[in-house]
Amino acid sequence: MPDTLKITLAQLNQTVGDIAGNAARMLAARERAKDSDLIVFPELHLIGYPPEDLVLKPALIERAAAELDSLAKETGRTQGPAMLVGSAFVLDGELHNGVALLERGKVAAVRLKHELPNYGVFDEPRVFQPGPLPEPIVFKGVMIGLPICEDIWLPDVCRHLANFGAEILISINGSPYEINKDALRIEGVAKRRAADTGLPLAFLNRVGGQDELVFDGASFVVNGDGSLAVQMKDWEEQEVTTKWTKTAQGWRCDRGEIAPLAEGPEEIYCAMVMGLRDYVNRNGFPGVVLGLSGGIDSAACAAIAADALGPERVWCVMLPSRFTSQESLDDATACARALGCRYSTIPIQPAVAGFDAMLAEDFADTKVDITEENLQSRIRGVTLMALSNKFGPMLMTTGNKSEMSVGYATIYGDMAGGYNPLKDAYKLTVFDVCRWRNEHVPRGALGPAGKVIPDNIIAKPPSAELRPDQKDSDSLPPYEVLDPILMGLIEHEKSVDQLVTDGFERETVTRIERLLHLAEYKRRQAPPGVKLTSRNFGRDRRYPITHSFRSG
Repeated sequence: MPDTLKITLAQLNQTVGDIAGNAARMLAARERAKDSDLIVFPELHLIGYPPEDLVLKPALIERAAAELDSLAKETGRTQGPAMLVGSAFVLDGELHNGVALLERGKVAAVRLKHELPNYGVFDEPRVFQPGPLPEPIVFKGVMIGLPICEDIWLPDVCRHLANFGAEILISINGSPYEINKDALRIEGVAKRRAADTGLPLAFLNRVGGQDELVFDGASFVVNGDGSLAVQMKDWEEQEVTTKWTKTAQGWRCDRGEIAPLAEGPEEIYCAMVMGLRDYVNRNGFPGVVLGLSGGIDSAACAAIAADALGPERVWCVMLPSRFTSQESLDDATACARALGCRYSTIPIQPAVAGFDAMLAEDFADTKVDITEENLQSRIRGVTLMALSNKFGPMLMTTGNKSEMSVGYATIYGDMAGGYNPLKDAYKLTVFDVCRWRNEHVPRGALGPAGKVIPDNIIAKPPSAELRPDQKDSDSLPPYEVLDPILMGLIEHEKSVDQLVTDGFERETVTRIERLLHLAEYKRRQAPPGVKLTSRNFGRDRRYPITHSFRSG
């Protein structure tokens, strides 16, 4: 039995369904870690996480099994470490989420995930069956427990592994990002399991975007005494070889790099950049096109896109109407110029006049109202979609969570598009990330340094500019009031009475709750966007469109 081990934690991106590509990247990482004893890959890394119902296709499972066998044979043919590979397995006719030890040319052991999450964004019981409480594997004479993701969020699996003699816990994960989740993983979960068992725990997470989810990496190791031994970087791929020593008190991970993690607006901005980049690139778009209105939301989206894809792949289009101010025209031009993006101006007034003429007879003897306002938004959506269809870039939408919550968005208009990085960002969050971006260059950014969002865009009152002198505050409470109410209703499921107790006016809260429920049908037809909060619209929060319940 050795007194030392070298274990490489491979915090990598992955592509759902690209089994051969994922396997090739694992072998390349193994080659780079050839002096290690063991290399570990994230949850379901071979097939990609989360696979959702794709994993129900027998052809995918067959291909994954064949690729896993090829990987195993490689450990017998070439020099390098043994491999811990997450994949899907069929045992006794049932489909499982599991991890395999590949060593000396064969699949030496398989362990299955016991706790299957069924909350928030997770729905694993839909596709997987739970495995039994797992026993440790033996690797080079060392008893290693392999709890998989949710297995460490509850105490039973780790306690069971400790009772059966585990000396080290290695947990492979597909843990999606949400605001302030780092502390929850380390303090709220890993250190508790270490305290429960007295064992060191290596937490390996994937990195990268997958539709609405984004994974921040931020893998780490805690020792049995709860001390943090290694903290890997967030928001980038990294392979770290951890060194382990057997002491009189058991195995310990030697202290390694403790990388600082992003906080506040920085982590939110990084999430939006990574989510957009992987979505656009993996779906084969040459770039993106978006309407740049001179407002803060579209400016934030333009900056995110430039940082994610490079300015040369971002096309900003100003679509002025007769209500568009010269201030907005100037601000949009300045923003596009600061980012270095392509910029076009396409006035929509000819199309507005055409629709007015088309509808004149049927709209006779009616007053101008929100119908005419929405027509402007829908004309803009049609125009931008025409550019997308003709030239290939994906149309980005730019609405924030505050607006989407209360229906302050036009279906088939400004909601038209393929992806929205701000979908889960409240309006005040948008202001925060814009101020932060003007003072910092994000890690891995492809956009320019310096102030990329003009100060006037941040300072001026928000307006849709669909009628004369329009302001968001004409229809909505100030965002300093609206956003906390929405957080209470959405993230915390508070009632009207509870929010009134918190100090908000009952009439305002009741109105906002009503708008929130009425807009559900719009949100069902909105494009995907990056999950940032604990309750994003879509995967996290699944409300019926038709219902009569009101809490106040």
